[in-house]
Amino acid sequence: MLPRPFFFNIMNIMMVNMMVYACRVMSSICRSIVLSLFLSGSIAAWAYEETTVSNGGTVTGTVQFSGELPLPTSFELRRSPDPIYCGALSDGSGYRLLRTVAVGSQQGLKDVIVTVEGIEKGKPFGFTETKLEANVCQFVPFVSVMREHHPLTVTNLDPVSHDLQIYERDDDHVFLMFHRPALTKSGTSDVVRFTGSRRDISMQCGMHPFMQGHGLAVANPYYGITGLEGTFEIKDLPVGTYRIKAWHATLGEKVQDVTVSANGTTSLGFSFEAK
Repeated sequence: MLPRPFFFNIMNIMMVNMMVYACRVMSSICRSIVLSLFLSGSIAAWAYEETTVSNGGTVTGTVQFSGELPLPTSFELRRSPDPIYCGALSDGSGYRLLRTVAVGSQQGLKDVIVTVEGIEKGKPFGFTETKLEANVCQFVPFVSVMREHHPLTVTNLDPVSHDLQIYERDDDHVFLMFHRPALTKSGTSDVVRFTGSRRDISMQCGMHPFMQGHGLAVANPYYGITGLEGTFEIKDLPVGTYRIKAWHATLGEKVQDVTVSANGTTSLGFSFEAK
């Protein structure tokens, strides 16, 4: 039989361990509650509110490219499936060219998404779905805007299959968002869900490596996408000072601050160069 003092020591140790465990559990629960409240508060604080904008202002501008254009990436068609069909767009020598930088006759930079950051309230946000097409073994459009927790639909217009892969990315990491092997003519749809602070995506076809595209999440309706003229116009901005970002999928991002006055128009200019 164990001595009484030894028995009491075991009991004391067990009680102390139980109290420590209980404290740890309660601490973890408290941290979870605090984190949940913090996140819910953050989500509520950043939720966009639609309202009527009276005497709103306008931001216009031009995005230009300076320097020597990057060379396109070339892909030998015979190394991928469906070389004859996909070869309808080629250099005539058996190669498919992928140009990620498109510039107009006046050096306007195409496919730049210009956004206004930090607006919590403003005009109606009518954009509800991103629609893409797979057409002659390319994604159309090459660059798109997307909205968190809203659909992204890809329709395959080609008589050949595609292996759709969409990734979310940041400066250091790339993560698979969703994958649709053997994308058929009926197409596919999914809901855009970003994690962390990521807000841009890249897409590609696993069967046809020259088939690529890009997208950027927008948090409000104040954005524009440049054509070959490199111009943009963003209307009905509430009066205030804002940060304007110009984003290009391969050339990076430029930032300017602007003050918008009632019924006024402010012009900006952005310039990108080859990396």
